[in-house]
This record gives sequence, structure tokens and C-alpha cells, in this order.
Amino acid sequence: MVKAVVGANWGDEGKGKITDMLAEKADIIIRFQGGANAGHTIVNDFGKFALHTLPSGVFYSHTTSIIGNGVALNIPLLFQEIQSVTDRNVPMPKLLVSDRAQIVMPYHILFDQYEEERLGGKSFGSTKSGIAPFYSDKYAKIGFQVSELFEEERLREKVARVVETKNVLLEHLYHKPLIHEEELLEELHGYRDMVAPYVCDVSAYLAQALKEDKTILLEGQLGTLKDPDHGIYPMVTSSSTLAAYGAIGAGLPPYEIKEIYTVCKAYSSAVGAGAFVSEIFGEEAEELRRRGGDGGEYGATTGRPRRMGWFDCVASKYGCRLQGATDVAFTVLDVLGYLDEIPVCVGYEIDGEVTTDFPVTAKLEKAKPVLKTLPGWKSEIRGIKKYEDLPENCRKYVEFIEGQIGYPITMISNGPSRGDIIYRESPLRK
Repeated sequence: MVKAVVGANWGDEGKGKITDMLAEKADIIIRFQGGANAGHTIVNDFGKFALHTLPSGVFYSHTTSIIGNGVALNIPLLFQEIQSVTDRNVPMPKLLVSDRAQIVMPYHILFDQYEEERLGGKSFGSTKSGIAPFYSDKYAKIGFQVSELFEEERLREKVARVVETKNVLLEHLYHKPLIHEEELLEELHGYRDMVAPYVCDVSAYLAQALKEDKTILLEGQLGTLKDPDHGIYPMVTSSSTLAAYGAIGAGLPPYEIKEIYTVCKAYSSAVGAGAFVSEIFGEEAEELRRRGGDGGEYGATTGRPRRMGWFDCVASKYGCRLQGATDVAFTVLDVLGYLDEIPVCVGYEIDGEVTTDFPVTAKLEKAKPVLKTLPGWKSEIRGIKKYEDLPENCRKYVEFIEGQIGYPITMISNGPSRGDIIYRESPLRK
């Protein structure tokens, strides 16, 4: 059986924790898109970790972790990450890397930095991890697949061809140092030696795993609103963040994905630029940021303070619909326990009209939030294991939001640790 864990919003919803939890009963966990440009923060028996490329199931010795073909693979970073977890007494993960995954090249990271620099105030708020240049090259058909590292003649010829075009840009657009062919080849030989023991025909491996009734978990990065087709374009990422893409980015038939756990925060947060209708500012935002997550709302990759907002029913309903949510995991509910009243964004006012449908970017940028205020519960809910033991106003908050988004909230996270989870029977569960 294949299950997917994906984000409903802008990313940073708490997918790492949900994947880590579901991985206990899974055999295989696959990263299917994105690169090391966003992180998943996980707290478990080994400690607190920020993973960037490794799937969030690496902490279980019974699981196999896979880097799928849809991933932007930064090979040195992957191996630094393996080192960083094994240095903290996590057993060496069983790892497979798709022979069709493509490689983040050293120049992708440079081009990302140079372009943000060139754009100045009009930049896209990139993490400068090389992701947009990587995917540009992939679709321009000048990317490097892992399999090509093992074809020396082909590799040498391609490096020469690509370096020629990159150097034109470096010299005439960015006025930066040029790439040297031999140095780049040498670096790629190092990548080849690192990755060689793990390379695998992943789609064939997964086809066999399905025949053996294995449980496969697809782990997405970021969320619906960062999808290049369905998100807040152009302030999006460069690969599809939707569960549907899991089939492509891992090499699976789409009909095999049976359960889609779509993760929503109990309030909103976002990293990077772009329209964010329910955003709050000043001391109100700072207090929520300080109390939020585990140790505050700061990007797991960049350390940037996240932008904060109240729960956005419009964006979340849309996010769950695009993901095809079978279950909603509602995270960081415990954080809101300090508030007397909790505003919730239930609609957008655009040009004097109120809508509950998530619009295209040009309209989104004009939208003002329509807020409804719910009473807070003013108490600590960490440690509670049963839904019926939550304070009444807390349950009412969950049920109000479920009614607004129209998808079943079946899991509630009330703390950062693996065990801080409440399972709930939803009336919306078909």
C-alpha cells in the first residue's frame, strides 16, 4: 500500500513529524521531489533533527529510505546529512538512490545566488540552494542524471558542452569567474564514488515491493501553495508539491496511492515572499513566532524567521482539495493555548466581494482576510492523549475548522515529540 504525506499550505506544516510517526509501520519511505532547500524538523528518541534530503523515516532500522527520481539531489549534502545523523547514534540508514535522479551541480548553487543578487529587490526569496537553476536545466534537457556519472565518455562530452553555455552567462550576464571543465569533472568523479553503493532502479524495486504487499510512504516537501502550477506563482518552488506527483517522482502507478495525509498547521506560517492573506505583524506575530513549533518558527534550512498568520480556511480547503486529502493531520494546536481569542480567516474580500475560493495570484494580492473570532481555551494541552479530554473550546476550534475546510481531521499533534498525537474519529470520514 502507498501512502503520501504532503503539505496543505506554504510548507513548514509539520510533515516531518507525521512521516516519522507513520514510518513506524512502513517498510519504505521515499522523497519524491524538491531538494535540500527546505527542512523537516523531527523530535524523537534520538533527539532533535533537521533533515533536508533524507526521508523522515531514517530513524527506524526496519525501513529503507529512497531518494526518488523527482528529487534535486545534492550529493555532498546528502552524505553530510547521513554523517550528521550517524554521529548522533542513529544507525546507518538503508539507503537507495534512483539512477534517474538528477544532480544539483556546483554551478546551480552559484547561479541561484547570482540571479537573486542580480534581481535585487525583485528577487523570489530563494533559499539559494540551486533549486530553480537545477530544474531549469532538467527541463532544458541539460541536467545530469545519476546514471550518467558511470558513463565516462558521455560525461566528459556533456560537461564540455554544458560548461561552454554556462560560461557565456557567467562572463556576460553575471561577470563572475568561469567554470573549469577538468575541475568540474573531478568533482563529479567524487560524487560518483560517494553515491555508487546506493544507486538502484527504484521503479523496479518498488514494483517488487508492491507485489510483496510492502507499505510505502511518499514524503513531500513544502505544500500546495508552493506548487508551480497550483500555487502562488511565481513565488513558488520549481517542482510539484502535490501527492499526485508522488507517482511520477518515485516511479509508481498513480492508482497505488491509497491514503493522502495532508498536513495543516493550527495557525499559518510561511517562509519567503508571496501573497499571504491572513498574515499578522508586530508584537502579535512575534509572540506567535516565539511560542510556535519547537523552539520557535524559524526556517529549518535558512533559520529565517517565518511570516506568521492566523489559520486560513480558504487556502487550506484549496490545499486539501488539490492534494486529494483522505486525512488531515492538524499540527501545533498546543501553541495556541495562550490566546483569549483566536481569529480564523474564513473568506477573502476581493474588490468588495467575499469569496471562499482560492484565487489566482493577481487577485490574491488584492485579497483582505475576512476573520471570525473563536474563544480560546487558555490551557496547556500537551500530554493529552484522547480527543474527548481536550478542553471544550479546543475541540470546538478543531470542529469549526474541519467544517470550513470540508476534509476529515483525523490526527491532532499537540507537541513536538513522536508520541504527542491524538487520533480522532471524524464525522467526515467516508
